[in-house]
Amino acid sequence: MAKGQDAILVLVTCKSVAQAWKIAKSLVKDRLAACGNVIGPRVTSVYRWKRKVEEADESLLILKSTRARFSVLEREIRALHSYENPEIIAMPVVLGSQSYLSWIQESVTKPGKTRR
Repeated sequence: MAKGQDAILVLVTCKSVAQAWKIAKSLVKDRLAACGNVIGPRVTSVYRWKRKVEEADESLLILKSTRARFSVLEREIRALHSYENPEIIAMPVVLGSQSYLSWIQESVTKPGKTRR
């Protein structure tokens, strides 16, 4: 097992499976995420919004990316997402298989660029 170093997991709740798939496909295509997992069709969320307790059926998108790509990834999620304030939470990967962590790094690195 290797240290996670730059790898992150990003959680994004979406209004539907379709929205989660659209965001995941766009981010992977643009090399902002190595992978996206859509959990759903239904994740029930309970949250406080504008002074009221709300409930919603949503889908959960889990993305694998890197700290270096986060700011652009966040901007793209906001552009594609329908929520006024979408959940975009990044968590560091503490440990993982070296081959998988390398794959994440390679997947989000633009072709022709070398890693630092």
